[in-house]
Amino acid sequence: MASRADNIASNLSLANFSKATELKKRIWFTIGALIVFRFLSFVPLPGVNPLVLETLYDQTRGGILDLFNTFSGGSLERMSLIALGVMPYITASIVVQMASSLHPALAALKKEGQTGRQKLNQYTRYGTVFLCAIQGWFLAAGLEAYGAQSGLQAVVQTGYMFRIGAVISLVGGTMFLLWLGEQITSRGIGNGVSLIIMAGIVAQFPTFVTNLFEGGRTGSIGPAVIIGFIAMVVILILFICFMERAQRRLLIQYPKRASAQGMMQADRSHLPLKINTAGVIPPIFASSLLLLPLTITQFAGASVSTDSTGGAILQSTLQYLQHGQPLYMALYAAGIIFFCFFYTAVVFNPEETAENLKKNGGFIPGIRPGNRTAEYLDYVLTRITVVGAAYLTLVCVIPEYVIAQTGIPLFLGGTSLLIVVNVTVDTISQVQSHLLAHQYGDLIKKAKLKGRNR
Repeated sequence: MASRADNIASNLSLANFSKATELKKRIWFTIGALIVFRFLSFVPLPGVNPLVLETLYDQTRGGILDLFNTFSGGSLERMSLIALGVMPYITASIVVQMASSLHPALAALKKEGQTGRQKLNQYTRYGTVFLCAIQGWFLAAGLEAYGAQSGLQAVVQTGYMFRIGAVISLVGGTMFLLWLGEQITSRGIGNGVSLIIMAGIVAQFPTFVTNLFEGGRTGSIGPAVIIGFIAMVVILILFICFMERAQRRLLIQYPKRASAQGMMQADRSHLPLKINTAGVIPPIFASSLLLLPLTITQFAGASVSTDSTGGAILQSTLQYLQHGQPLYMALYAAGIIFFCFFYTAVVFNPEETAENLKKNGGFIPGIRPGNRTAEYLDYVLTRITVVGAAYLTLVCVIPEYVIAQTGIPLFLGGTSLLIVVNVTVDTISQVQSHLLAHQYGDLIKKAKLKGRNR
């Protein structure tokens, strides 16, 4: 029999928005913050000539810049104040999270509760500033080097003053985005940083649709290819939604306790284990590691000499690492599988979970508490991680192969689809939670009024 909460959740509808005043305020605040983010993406860096930026970016396509440019909503292509986006923060947070699971001192901070989390967040911000400064410096130096080698002057006046100004501007832009994301999280709806990344990806959607149908109009892309690509995207979205909500629920039983009627009854609950525990981290890491050598070579002007044996081997390797090549596909899939298992082992500790269950008196039926429970959790987690790794590999490799074969511009890759679907599902869940809380509030008010009338 369905509970009262299940009945209310099943009756949620868009008509309840008119009554949820606080939810509407949160949604409008989120929309306004994302509009500010989009305006900032068109503010160029001081000292950069915007007329040659398009040519600069066109000659560096195919590397990791495409991935970062997609996440920043085209800000990197325009060299705006927020060209680095929130990727330095994501990298720093991943490093701190991994370090907190491996380093004893940071692991102790993680267990201290709110105070420890604030300290780890402070370390993450320090790492973000450090990464922004390094990336900003190399980005400014790359712009100057490109202008010197190709004859296109992307920088109005080169020198240390331009580099220092660019670093300060890029660090300030990234930190402002982090502040904006925190405001969305606290005063808006959904996770602020995730919504900023999703907004950057979705902002490229009109350009992608225009190029797709323009290719169909000119005949460069066949109608069957367009229809098949749209069908593939729809199927992948449905598949991602299903897999991201999929869980392996382990039954947890607690000792019998006396109820209000004086009867002894056992409490039961479930420990949910997500099929995809690692999220979108494995595709991001795998693609970054694969495309980094190619991008460095492109920024250097692709001037590697092929006269020597080492230069010839390097040129051949970089050629095989292009999108759609068998070597690239194999290494990309292997990287996703490796990081899926590695990151899952970092974020989920079977020993700690088993110890917490033992302290609270809970146990898995048929499994002894303690080490046996930890071994069983590790066994189950390894099996479902195999399924999760296969799912991530399938979702990420198929779009890459189709894009390489059809020549459609890289936009709706597997990583982009994963981020958009994950953030959308999470935001919708939070909207439903606010509506459910609002309906519960109405029920409580009605119950109080009935109690007064009696």
